Amino acid sequence: MSALLQRRELRKVTSSWHKPLAYCAAAMAVLALVSALGLVVDGRTLMGQGVWLKPFKFAVSFSLYAITLAWMIGQGGRWRRTLWWLGTVAVGGFVTPEIAAITFQAARGVPSHFNFSTGLDTTVFMVMGGAAYLGWLLTFAMGVFLVAQRRVDRAMAWAIPLGLIISLAGMSVGYLMTAPTSDQAEQLARGLSLTTIGAHSVGAPDGGASMAVTGWETGSGDLRVAHFVGLHALQVIPLVAIGLRLLARRLPVLSGAAARTALVIVAAFGYAGLTGLVLWQAQRGQALLHPDALTLQAALGLCGLVAACVALILAVSARRVPGLRVRAFAER
Repeated sequence: MSALLQRRELRKVTSSWHKPLAYCAAAMAVLALVSALGLVVDGRTLMGQGVWLKPFKFAVSFSLYAITLAWMIGQGGRWRRTLWWLGTVAVGGFVTPEIAAITFQAARGVPSHFNFSTGLDTTVFMVMGGAAYLGWLLTFAMGVFLVAQRRVDRAMAWAIPLGLIISLAGMSVGYLMTAPTSDQAEQLARGLSLTTIGAHSVGAPDGGASMAVTGWETGSGDLRVAHFVGLHALQVIPLVAIGLRLLARRLPVLSGAAARTALVIVAAFGYAGLTGLVLWQAQRGQALLHPDALTLQAALGLCGLVAACVALILAVSARRVPGLRVRAFAER
């Protein structure tokens, strides 16, 4: 009986989600499984990595993007029709052409990004670029309408817009990769025709030693780190709000909406700081796994600031909870 009630409750919760985005998330999950199988059975490599690694990573990322927006749109009470259309266009105009181009090029065994080798490769990359621009604009538009919603939970009312803002900043990092490197710019100035324009590495050519699964460079800076970290603020910050609300059932210090809201804001600014930190690190040609003293100092400073803010918020909240005040006085 309890299992049946849980299924009914889950069906009730998910019935308001944006269906095209939810189906898109499911399709991306299937593609991720197929790509993972491709990594096992297809021995072809590209720049030292399996040709199906990029479709796998993008499918996972798009699945998270789609299911998060499907849930967010389902939370909205105003402008639902507008949000529905924006979400639907995001599926058809952003996610579908982007992942189709990446998968198509993977099947051919050629790079999908920065590839100007042939007319077909150039067209595919231009399609991807147009879809990415459209995706940014659509995400921004959905963010505007989602921010304007009335919400009972104040912490979530802050988590959604802050997560969207940081996510848009993370998406924007992708545009830095499309700019010609200094060597490429010099060759273009000399009138040379290049097969590759743009790069995700800083300080060394793409295709060097890399981390497992993520494929991030280990011998040079990699702009994809900041792109990834910032992009997924869309999931992380709302999850912080949900986690705090669940913890509030057991921890009286989190029972106040003001405390949870303040903690969400601190988490968002800390996450934004992390995104900026790894971007700054990459732009200096420094690999994620090999930070220098300056990067470590900045990271420690960021952690210390966030920890101090959290401690202050919890201390103030504890003073406002009657039971905690009495307990603190008795312990003295």
